[in-house]
Amino acid sequence: MAVAKSKTKTSFVCRECGERVAKWTGQCSSCGEWNTLEESVELAKASSDGRRGRFAGMADIAEVKALNKVEVDELERVGSGVGELDRVLGGGFVRGSVVLIGGDPGIGKSTLLLQAMTHIQATQSALYVTGEESADQIAMRARRLALGASDLALLAENRLENVMETALRTKPVVMVMDSIQTLYTDTLQSAPGSVVQVRETASQLVRLAKTTGTVVVLVGHVTKEGSLAGPRILEHMVDAVLYFEGDHSTSFRLIRAIKNRYGAVNEIGVFAMTDEGLREVSNPSAMFITRRGEPAPGSMVLATLEGTRPLMVEVQALVDQSGLSNPRRLTVGFEQNRLAMLLAVLHQHAGLAMYDQDVFVNVVGGVRITEPAADLAVMLAVASSLRGKSLPAGTAVFGEVGLTGEVRPVQRGEDRLREAAKLGFDRAIVPRQNVPKKPPKGLTVVAVERVHQALDEIAGE
Repeated sequence: MAVAKSKTKTSFVCRECGERVAKWTGQCSSCGEWNTLEESVELAKASSDGRRGRFAGMADIAEVKALNKVEVDELERVGSGVGELDRVLGGGFVRGSVVLIGGDPGIGKSTLLLQAMTHIQATQSALYVTGEESADQIAMRARRLALGASDLALLAENRLENVMETALRTKPVVMVMDSIQTLYTDTLQSAPGSVVQVRETASQLVRLAKTTGTVVVLVGHVTKEGSLAGPRILEHMVDAVLYFEGDHSTSFRLIRAIKNRYGAVNEIGVFAMTDEGLREVSNPSAMFITRRGEPAPGSMVLATLEGTRPLMVEVQALVDQSGLSNPRRLTVGFEQNRLAMLLAVLHQHAGLAMYDQDVFVNVVGGVRITEPAADLAVMLAVASSLRGKSLPAGTAVFGEVGLTGEVRPVQRGEDRLREAAKLGFDRAIVPRQNVPKKPPKGLTVVAVERVHQALDEIAGE
């Protein structure tokens, strides 16, 4: 009987998309990125008869079922004890699910998960695996956060085989792996954090979650562009992808669901970073808007929608005479290309030319606005700064602006108006199709169809 031999196999893997090729090239043929192919050496086991084992286990093919015959069980969820995190997840962790959390270093990922795991440990078993810090460091953080004398199980380990063995032995309900980039398996010779290591270790943890019902939470690093490091396939393997957002210069933190198989996408949770960790913010709208005695030119309050939550945020604009041949267009929290489009609409349909003006737009509080409903607020803020006039105090704005100068309706307009009325706003400028039959009590709704109609509302022109 011939003995199976082990041999090494060298290939090149794209660190952006995970594409594997036999030879190195300057550009990845799959994603088109340059200089992203990295050498990978794996151990491949060849059988005695030369077969690759490709068709091994054919007898274990799953049974084919008709869709209407599949029995669907009620989702069993595990509450994290952190209301804002449970909101983003859709009601808590789903048993057997895999959640990937990414964010900048120091943004608060480990702090949030340590708070959640201590809450879970009070009623169910939990395991916190750290590959970047020692158990002493985790314990010191817990004391600093005043989390009490928790008996949360800690494991300082970055070898996959040891982590899997511990998880199978202790059978935790929820397990955190901080972080997936530090984990490695002995079956691969590449370094921890490489594409093949991240892909293989993540696939093993996904298999663990699906077979045992353990909730696995993976912490992921992000690149300088703000996307999750590692192969793109990592995001496809997991059930939910959450991003931690926020500016280190402020105390505000947002956690946003980019992907969620068991809840709403783009749902957000809002926190404030304090000396005792992350504190939930029950009324985020009040946190993101500035109360002034007199309205200021260039400031508009936008009624936006984040997932299922209406949110009031302040949009500020500053228009200033430019001394450059190419005036600057800078944005924080808003898409720069969309600002350029809105400036062109202002010029074409409202006669406001800013080809010799620098234009700066900022969404207060570190919030990033991606929905088109912010168009009208940004446009009015820019026009307000240019003219040096403001909207009357207590005015909220929302609406999408088209290239032909029309103001288009947006989804869930009534929810936005109710949020504005709840916070004391008494006036709203909205698309005509979003005007409700019965506006909220105390709120006057101004309907506009064209850009110039909205601009006439500045200072009551």
